[in-house]
Amino acid sequence: IECYGDTNGVAVNEATAFSRRSPYGVAKASAVWLVNNYREAYGLHACNGILSNHESALRPTRFVTQKIIQAAKRIADGSKGHLELGRLDVYRDWGWAAEFVEAMWLSLQQNKPDNYLISTGQTRSLEEFVDIAFSSVGLDWREHVVTSELYYRPTDIMKSYTDPTKAQKQLGWKAETMMEGVIQRMLQ
Repeated sequence: IECYGDTNGVAVNEATAFSRRSPYGVAKASAVWLVNNYREAYGLHACNGILSNHESALRPTRFVTQKIIQAAKRIADGSKGHLELGRLDVYRDWGWAAEFVEAMWLSLQQNKPDNYLISTGQTRSLEEFVDIAFSSVGLDWREHVVTSELYYRPTDIMKSYTDPTKAQKQLGWKAETMMEGVIQRMLQ
């Protein structure tokens, strides 16, 4: 989704023009264009899965969601200290990685290769993610989380909205695990 940049409250879909805001977004857009080119130029049966944030317990702690989950568990187990994060007012669409893999597999089963935006279609704030994670282990996040400009990204996307309608209609796929479920699975 990084390849779309800040959506300004508008849900993006496969037809939305890319507006990258980070090196990561540029790389993702380049990958989509390369696959499109090889599909068109050489007739390859190649699809692009343009995925929103897809989480699992396998995420390393350098990713904010796993950092949050591990800190909440550690503090709930009696560890002293706090969790230091950047902006909490960013909005993302968080889904369960295994479900997104199913959508990617379904895209490759289609007769005609195409691009598919894979997401839950629900955009929520990072603050909500933190709140749910900490309250799930019996903690008030406000007592354990501090924000620091050190972790602010100069070109961070503030709000990312997605429209997974094409994947739902053409692949018969719909995300079942929303943010709360993602957090519960990661906590387990």
